[in-house]
Amino acid sequence: MLNEHATGDPGAVERVRKALTAAGLPDTVRTFEQDVPTAVAAAAVLGCDVGAIANSLVFELDGGPLLILASGAARVDIELISRALGTKVRRAAPEFVLEHTGQRVGGVAPVGHPERLPTLIDIHLADHPLLWAGAGDHRSMLSISYGDLLRVTGAEPHRVR
Repeated sequence: MLNEHATGDPGAVERVRKALTAAGLPDTVRTFEQDVPTAVAAAAVLGCDVGAIANSLVFELDGGPLLILASGAARVDIELISRALGTKVRRAAPEFVLEHTGQRVGGVAPVGHPERLPTLIDIHLADHPLLWAGAGDHRSMLSISYGDLLRVTGAEPHRVR
């Protein structure tokens, strides 16, 4: 049985599954016995390159959310993003993330949120034919291509590091 820390909202993973299938994609969600809350942990369990992990990171932009899908191989350069957008971007508090995504930090998916979030995607993720992203809790991941991730999120490709 998954614990509350790992799952947060028990419906989060189901909402991710529904968002994938509603977009015409297969349900590729996999749930593991152990937590995979970081790119390094997920890559180890999946046996993939850490760069193929698409971290779903929520930032605060002018009081609202900004989702950045970033390669697990590097950190997001907040100053670079702020300059590119012409406004201050800040890392969001866990409560802000939960409010806007319905998912807890460490398990945030690129889809399945109450509303579509403005989204930037790391151009370096295009280097990988198959990406893995969080799927709503600390133990679930989904697989997706870069093109499908662009399509389902409406993300704008960007240099984020």
